[in-house]
Amino acid sequence: MKKHWIVICFVNFFIASLMGLLLRWMYVSPIEGVNFQFLMHGHSHVAMLGWVYMMLYCLIVYNFIPKEAQQKRIYNRLFWITEVAVIGMMLDFPAQGYAFVSILFSTLHIFCSYYFARLIWKDAKPTTFPEKRMLRTALLFMVFSTFGVWCLGPAVGLLGKSSAFYQICIQYFLHFQFNGWFLFAVLALFFKQIQLKIDEKKFRLFYSLFVIATIMTLALPVSWFLTNPVFYWINVVGVVLQLVAAVLFIQNARSQLQVFFGTLSSLEKIVYGFALLSLILKIGIQLIVLFPELAQMSHQIRNFVIGYIHLTMLGIITGFLFGFALKNNFINVQNVIQKWGIQVFLTGFVATEMLLFLQGLCLFFETGMLPHYYLSLFVGSVLLAIGLLLITGDLLSHVKRKQVTTQNNPI
Repeated sequence: MKKHWIVICFVNFFIASLMGLLLRWMYVSPIEGVNFQFLMHGHSHVAMLGWVYMMLYCLIVYNFIPKEAQQKRIYNRLFWITEVAVIGMMLDFPAQGYAFVSILFSTLHIFCSYYFARLIWKDAKPTTFPEKRMLRTALLFMVFSTFGVWCLGPAVGLLGKSSAFYQICIQYFLHFQFNGWFLFAVLALFFKQIQLKIDEKKFRLFYSLFVIATIMTLALPVSWFLTNPVFYWINVVGVVLQLVAAVLFIQNARSQLQVFFGTLSSLEKIVYGFALLSLILKIGIQLIVLFPELAQMSHQIRNFVIGYIHLTMLGIITGFLFGFALKNNFINVQNVIQKWGIQVFLTGFVATEMLLFLQGLCLFFETGMLPHYYLSLFVGSVLLAIGLLLITGDLLSHVKRKQVTTQNNPI
């Protein structure tokens, strides 16, 4: 794996954060000529596909593909073709939204992801059964999630964008991207990091419950558009199974987790602890919304929706990705600038999440707006961008210095 791939991932993430920052500012002071919806599409696509997907690409290749197989030109070519798709979406979504060019680049990214799944399925050599099972399941969820995208065209043509079918297709894609592909992939990498050794029967029970729960909890977003009590009860069973799976995992892996955390630096402990705490909070929120009135309100109050998405995206997924980057020395734990970058980013995340959920509660209890809410949210988001700027800028400077050194000292 080429280390400058990691730099590209962080550049994508920094650009996504700037788009998010601009979105937050538009609530403070609208900007003439900038389409909020188009910019939001660009922000979400670059964050999901330019940051999380590309970072998982790098980490999966580095951790699961043998060194000799990593040298295949196809991995480097596929990375750059996928990055071209990301750049295309980065430029065209804010300009035109869903139009011919942006859809073209989105389609290119999907086909790249199919080919990536095929390569990893063939070349990956996980060392344990849990790693192999979680990695392959993540790839399957990635492919399955795209079925929702392919259904969007027929949904618009037959029923229109306001139809329940269209909205469910979007929720299907997002659910299996976040809770399937992303989450199972980071857990496969996490099992690799902690060198998880667990009785196969116990793991199969945990795995089966977790997969079933992931499928069944799709019922919650479906229930927002189809009012049938059966979806509520399917989600209830899914959330309970997910909780049981989490408890089983903690019981069986507690000693290995303690050993793993004992080997980490203070910053690594903070990052991994942060990711695990975010995962616990996510499960807790899913338990809370089992109350029917709260389940519907969780969808109607936008602050809750954004807060939950960011909890999953920035808290769990990005938290683990930062941890893997530190553990694999892609980010230097001794580097003061990169260390400060992570700490500033985490501070910004905590601040914005608190504001989002507090304002959501204010709307739920009908107590009005928090003082200077939108400006405070923008300031918190500035911290996210500054943190990423510190990390990305320092990584870029190291790459540049390395290139200069190589040119001055040719072999």
